[in-house]
Amino acid sequence: MNDTQMKSIDFEQLKKGNHTFIIAELSANHNGRLDVALATIKAAKRAGADAIKLQTFKPETITLNVDSEYFYANPNGPWAGTRLFDLYKKAFTPWEWHAELFAAAKEEGLLCFSSPFDKTAVDFLEQFDPPAYKIASFEITDIPLIRYAASKGKPMIISTGIATEEDIELAIATCREVGNHEIAILKCTSQYPAPPKEARLATIPQIAKQFNVLSGLSDHTLGIEAPVIAVSLGGKIIEKHFILDKSIGGPDAGFSLDEKEFTAMVQAVRNAELMIGEHSFELNEKTKQSRNNRRSLFVSADIKQGELITETNIQSVRPGQGLHPKHYEEVLGKKAKKDLAAGTPLSFDDLI
Repeated sequence: MNDTQMKSIDFEQLKKGNHTFIIAELSANHNGRLDVALATIKAAKRAGADAIKLQTFKPETITLNVDSEYFYANPNGPWAGTRLFDLYKKAFTPWEWHAELFAAAKEEGLLCFSSPFDKTAVDFLEQFDPPAYKIASFEITDIPLIRYAASKGKPMIISTGIATEEDIELAIATCREVGNHEIAILKCTSQYPAPPKEARLATIPQIAKQFNVLSGLSDHTLGIEAPVIAVSLGGKIIEKHFILDKSIGGPDAGFSLDEKEFTAMVQAVRNAELMIGEHSFELNEKTKQSRNNRRSLFVSADIKQGELITETNIQSVRPGQGLHPKHYEEVLGKKAKKDLAAGTPLSFDDLI
């Protein structure tokens, strides 16, 4: 576990600090088993996540139980040919599990919150006093849902996978209209998995600048490169699908990280944070010592008293005990006050 693991979602702390808030998305990766969900929470803690995120819906609150061409998954996606109601029936997290999942996360020292998909889910989740609400990409146009969730006064984290610029503006405005100004917008590509060329991570700093919100990444690419790049671009929140073991399968297994992969991602993000640091031209003690090996002017051939200083008897070399090389032209043509042996650091005191 990272020693600086967050105990709450403090947006001001995220803005000013360099600790990225890392969310392990459970989604459907419990594969219908409570024991797997509980084990996944423990694994997320071991992997270094700050939070575990659930999805709170019922099949009938997210789609209709009808057999119509409109209600089938994208024919070009991973769930092609699947009726939406059947997909969500397989993927949903039973509501009766939530109390145990929230309790397990608390015991592990993880924050736990969820993506509600309708008002009844918000009402249900309120009993657990979640530290935030997450609005999924496909719900960014559900303005009544966003308004209702934001009205609860908790930080709002909103993904943009299918959003236009206008959708983002409207979602943010909706939160602010009800007095909620703790808003994070996550760049997201709603492809499963998302091709690297479609990640468009340069949008992350633009989101923060253009909308005056926290920005981050909800990542569907394979691997761990995108989160590290996102952090280097100023992303403050990283969300990644997490699975206990890919062999258990499930709707999201193909684009989720297992414990080993997630651990590597967290470590890479934490290393990136250290490397980014704060902007400074100050030298640390070790670097100051290394300055002793900088270039300076040394006598490169024996010089007799009264002899002229020329390009043949002085040289800019390492280490740094002689005159600064900026004085090279200045000392040419001067005379030596005394005999100077090769290897002597050149000084103005030695010249006339």
